Amino acid sequence: MEKSGALASLISGIPLFHGLPRQQQEDLAKIVLEQAFKRGQAIFSEGDEGAGFYVLISGRAKVFKLSPEGKEQILHILGPGEPFGEVPVFAGEHFPASAEALADCRSLFFPRSAFIDLVRKNPSLAMNMLAVLSRRLRRFASLVEDLSLKEVPGRLAAYLLYLKGRQKQAKELTLDISKTQLSALLGTIPETLSRILTRMTREKLIKLSGRRIQVLNPAVLEELASGERRLS
Repeated sequence: MEKSGALASLISGIPLFHGLPRQQQEDLAKIVLEQAFKRGQAIFSEGDEGAGFYVLISGRAKVFKLSPEGKEQILHILGPGEPFGEVPVFAGEHFPASAEALADCRSLFFPRSAFIDLVRKNPSLAMNMLAVLSRRLRRFASLVEDLSLKEVPGRLAAYLLYLKGRQKQAKELTLDISKTQLSALLGTIPETLSRILTRMTREKLIKLSGRRIQVLNPAVLEELASGERRLS
């Protein structure tokens, strides 16, 4: 009973389940499974049966797709509190992408059949899930636009502005993924990313120190991100 109560408290802090009555959080605690993954370990692979979805509790993970030639396109970088693998929950299909731990991480796994049973009894669960899916769809639309319409400097500028918005209190931005992973997220290669970072530094748009980046000229970054300006 103590473990169930601790899980219910953990679930109450997950944005996906904010606002749910305590009883519904306790119902979720009864079906959830705790799982741990080592850095580099596959969480699921594209085409696997979508037997449930995950919420990351600690660590970081990536959701990605591989081209037939083996090129990786990162779709999402996930941190604590974020759900993933949730699309097949309602469709009853296979995972459309793969997921891998970027660091040692813990997650909660919600089995599909048990979760659907709870949704039938508590429709508010579905409304929370739809809100998360809607936000993720907007992010996908933005990713597709970036990859298809923007040049790499514009994609990088948009990502730096995204980080700036997420790390509002920080004087310097901290890249929470490696430059190799960032290049895969932006649909480019590490060498190209390094050249663009160097050019942005030379033009005094940013100041770079390892994984720390200070944004010196956000207005120009916004122009790059919108396509109004090109990096010289």
